[in-house]
Amino acid sequence: MATLKELRDERIRKLLELKKLGVNPYPATSHRSYILVAIHDQFEELNGKKVTVTGRIVTLRKMGKIAFVIIRDASSQLQLFFKDGTVSNPNYSMSELGFNQLNLLDSGDFIEATGNVIKTQTGEISVEVITTRILSKSLRPMPTSWDGFTNKEERLRRRYIDINVNKAVYDRFVRRSKFWQSTRDFLNMENFIEINIPVLEHTTGGADANPFITHMNALDQDFYLRISHELPLKRLIGAGYEKIYDIGPRFRNENYSDEHLPEHIAFESYTAYQDYEEGMLFYERMMKKVALDTWGTLQFDSVNGFKINLDQPWPVVRYPDIMKQRFDVNVFNPDIRQLATILKDNNVKLDGNITTTRALDSVWKIIRRESAGPFWLVHEPVSISPLAKQDPTDNRVTQRFHPVIAGTEMGNGYSELNDPLDQLERFKEQQHLRDTGDAEAQMLDIDYVEMLEYGMPPACGWSYSERYFWMLEGVTAREGVPFPQLKTEIDEVTKSIYPEIFKK
Repeated sequence: MATLKELRDERIRKLLELKKLGVNPYPATSHRSYILVAIHDQFEELNGKKVTVTGRIVTLRKMGKIAFVIIRDASSQLQLFFKDGTVSNPNYSMSELGFNQLNLLDSGDFIEATGNVIKTQTGEISVEVITTRILSKSLRPMPTSWDGFTNKEERLRRRYIDINVNKAVYDRFVRRSKFWQSTRDFLNMENFIEINIPVLEHTTGGADANPFITHMNALDQDFYLRISHELPLKRLIGAGYEKIYDIGPRFRNENYSDEHLPEHIAFESYTAYQDYEEGMLFYERMMKKVALDTWGTLQFDSVNGFKINLDQPWPVVRYPDIMKQRFDVNVFNPDIRQLATILKDNNVKLDGNITTTRALDSVWKIIRRESAGPFWLVHEPVSISPLAKQDPTDNRVTQRFHPVIAGTEMGNGYSELNDPLDQLERFKEQQHLRDTGDAEAQMLDIDYVEMLEYGMPPACGWSYSERYFWMLEGVTAREGVPFPQLKTEIDEVTKSIYPEIFKK
């Protein structure tokens, strides 16, 4: 079996031969008149008519005076039928090839074909080619199927190959696009305004996460990559907008897991004069609509090992109640020794500075991982919700809400805290945790406090990330994005192909 280098060398030989003929193997212009699926769908109308189609060569078979080429575009596949004597003499300066130059083509090349729509003797809808042009000469062979490209690390590093040969992966990212388009469409129909906010921040906040740090030469200052969209969007609520949102990346300098990526896409929205109870109803409706638009169903047989039915009213569960029922934990007077014992008994190990807040959250996650849902978790203690408004019926808890589905939290929302003095005290508590070693505690953002002093109306905020997509799609986080970050690595084959670059 020929090595990749040998196959590449043969294709380069063909490339040089094309250039000797005066053919530009990489022209800028193409002239497609129909996508491939239209040739199939409109065959009765197009039968006998001249069309121009384009696509990547999947297979090429030349048998004497005839040849059959299968090409593929984003819509479908189509057979091209070449017959010596029917294919016109080529104009090499236009990147055209004649019948005798078909041997200079390979699978993976992009071509353009003009000819008449026919049905062959075997009943195959085809284009009988009159002229053909090369649009791009490929120098490496594409694997013929996913069966030949199964190494997970290799698939993630060369996702463009994975998508080409694995239709399930191709379709996944079409659904990912539908997922975010549905999110955007739902909000726009509800009269929200999309306002893009900065990625670089002097002070980052809105979540418990360790930020990435970068340096801006123009200002000679360090900046943080945002960990959340929250605080800038709430500044806009303070500025007078009443329904706003943003969709885009956020960055959390933490480990990979099946549910987390250091960089991922998320959205946040804020609505003035809405509280968390109204928000739960609104965003439950939204999550159902997005799921239906993306997958065409609200019932999923296997999500993280659970059977999920979103097509029902989602119950509301209080955080203090479920912690008491499951582990007899009093969340208002937690015993760190009891929490440590629970974590040890359930094989949960915490690294770094173990605070009561982190221990409580980790005990809750044990319960969460066992919960199919869907249900709304509400009334988390003030100590673990530094940006949420206290509940007037019980000032120990906040008006915060999470949808729990398939063992994970699929979003986060709350009645926003708009009391500047209360917010300042909570920020000071978070900053103290940060100063004493908790790198994920929130920073004190005095500019945000000042905005609140000018006044912000009551509002409900809400966010979910593409974790909601990954989970219902049934894939891990890295499988759920086109190009996950990977450690830089150059394989030996590549080094051997480009020795002038990778000199020892």
